[in-house]
Amino acid sequence: MLGDKPLLWHVHQRCQEATRLDDAIVATDDRRIEETCRKLAIRCVMTGEHATGTDRVAECAQYLDADAYINVQGDEPFIDPAAIDAVAEAVAHLDTTTPAVNAYTRVTDAAAAIDHNVVKVVVSADNNALMFSRQPIPYPRGHYPAYLRQLGLYAFTAEGLEIFRKLSQGPLERAEGVEMLRFIEHSRNVRMLPVVDAGLAVDTPEDLVRAGILLEQAQASSGSPERGGGWP
Repeated sequence: MLGDKPLLWHVHQRCQEATRLDDAIVATDDRRIEETCRKLAIRCVMTGEHATGTDRVAECAQYLDADAYINVQGDEPFIDPAAIDAVAEAVAHLDTTTPAVNAYTRVTDAAAAIDHNVVKVVVSADNNALMFSRQPIPYPRGHYPAYLRQLGLYAFTAEGLEIFRKLSQGPLERAEGVEMLRFIEHSRNVRMLPVVDAGLAVDTPEDLVRAGILLEQAQASSGSPERGGGWP
């Protein structure tokens, strides 16, 4: 629970507030989540068990016809709807060599740079991902670098999801637990998109405590406790 609503409700609200999505659907293999969605009147699709969330989205894509698919991870209750719209806009203009867009933002907290729950990304001059890691990359041997945080916000073309579904997990993906490495290990581009997002991914019980404080602050500043979602 985050405030008086389940965490997934907040994520779904952020998706509902985006303007470029035709629909927002929860995909899960857990009956408890399905039951929660039913009570909250949120559309839910049950899937089989999958190694990653993107594999789950790829299964859904076989039943839900769309030009593109956005994977908003369920631990991002403060994701900015404008960031969702930005990746939706970007995926509509990808060339055929690039199957996916991944949002990122600059790490401003030194502790986040060394937090293994925060995935860092190194980006090429042409805005493609070079590497994702839970370690602080790049290593600051020559000078202190700018660390970039990968957001749990991915956009795929329909063809890109089909490619992802057919690719096997490589050793880097299995070691790091970062699914976008699957594309990189198979020499596919992942376009990185900078967005403004000061939110918090909820990966640990400590994160949930911090998220509760952020929610209270957001509700207090908006003067609308009924709003329920809010972000800093």
